[in-house]
Amino acid sequence: MDRKEFLRKGLLGTGLYVASKAIQDLTKNEIDELKPLDIIGFNHIPNYSAGNMKNSVLHKANTRGFADHGWLKSYHSFSFANYYNPERMHFGVLRVLNDDVVAGGRGFGTHPHDNMEIISIPLEGDLHHKDSMGNIAVIKNGEIQVMSAGTGITHSEYNKNLDKQVKFLQIWLFPNKKNVTPRYDQMAIKEVDRINKFQQILSPNPKDEGVWIHQNAWFHLGKFTKKMKIDYTMKANDNGLYVFVIQGSATINGVPVASRDGFGVWNTQKVSFEVLEGSELLLMDVPMVIS
Repeated sequence: MDRKEFLRKGLLGTGLYVASKAIQDLTKNEIDELKPLDIIGFNHIPNYSAGNMKNSVLHKANTRGFADHGWLKSYHSFSFANYYNPERMHFGVLRVLNDDVVAGGRGFGTHPHDNMEIISIPLEGDLHHKDSMGNIAVIKNGEIQVMSAGTGITHSEYNKNLDKQVKFLQIWLFPNKKNVTPRYDQMAIKEVDRINKFQQILSPNPKDEGVWIHQNAWFHLGKFTKKMKIDYTMKANDNGLYVFVIQGSATINGVPVASRDGFGVWNTQKVSFEVLEGSELLLMDVPMVIS
């Protein structure tokens, strides 16, 4: 049994439990939706104020969309639900990047998805998941979850704990194959493997490090305990890189970024970072054209 299979079997062996009536009492989800895109393809707006760099875009944390539903506080890097900004529709195939905080015992009731690759990365607390494929699991900080919605699934997500919040990143990518058989995957990722370097947590290859999806995309996490310089080499010629600063600050290709900022760059083979101590970054290497 290889390391990935061991991690999956160990995780599911301890993470499954019988759902209680609380799941049926969840707030029905009416906010987890997307409006159709007017234009499909290469669509993002260069941010000329960021050093007049025509191949980059800077999304400051305080310019994101925000929704406060009481039990849910959600920041949207791209247009989502009631937040609509024609200049912030998507970055290539990266369609959704939501920074969510869910109150104790609350969550998203059962709702459908199709033809989307959905990734959840918990930052704090425990996120309960149940879906129409029969999966029931708890996703925690230090783990990553992925679903290929394909021909269609329904699922619910809620905060397993009553006494503390759950914080997680919800990320949606357009797939490169439509109407695939729905699938679910979840695995633990070791923090030590991303200290002062970029750790791969997602790729298009089932045999590669991390989880996999139906898209020519690679995700990496980096957690830095010292100030340092580091480069990232793009995985595919036609891809761009979108960086989300989970905490701390850095300079990317000469552009300063801070906590919860997003920075995208394309038409480059290498991206240069100057990272400050205490920073944590999520790198999303994604195709720039939706197929």
